[in-house]
Amino acid sequence: MIKFPSTISLIGMAGAGKTSVGQALAERINYKFIDTDKVIEDIHKSSLQELLERYGYLKLREIEEKEVLSLSIDKSIISTGGSVVYGSKAMNFLNENSSIVYLEISLDQIRKRNINFSNRGFAKHPDQSIEEVFAERTELYKKYANFTVSNNAEIDDCVDLIIDRLNQ
Repeated sequence: MIKFPSTISLIGMAGAGKTSVGQALAERINYKFIDTDKVIEDIHKSSLQELLERYGYLKLREIEEKEVLSLSIDKSIISTGGSVVYGSKAMNFLNENSSIVYLEISLDQIRKRNINFSNRGFAKHPDQSIEEVFAERTELYKKYANFTVSNNAEIDDCVDLIIDRLNQ
């Protein structure tokens, strides 16, 4: 019998599949699923994009960190927002209370998935390109991850890889 960590957190770029993989993994191992983007939208009764437009990217990152720190996370799979890695308190919290999995995906794969960064509350400096954000965040994802899983195949294949790595 496999003994899983009490909580597993998924980090990675927008479009990496954190929500899809997280839901499938939660179902497979009978854990609760938490999508921090949805938590933020439900609490603030606004979309991430509306919050970004109203408050700016730095405040959106603050909101994200605050909501992550307030989570009740036992026996959960957490799909984090892509910018969670900018919040050291949130990442320390996740590191102390979960196993952190970086869902790695190439920029080409993200482009093939037709991710529209202009309407999904993508918290970046207005002068930064997607390529610059990708490079910057990739370093942070690698820094915080307990391990990395490539997500460029089917969702079930990615879930299998995560379970295999957790079982080592």
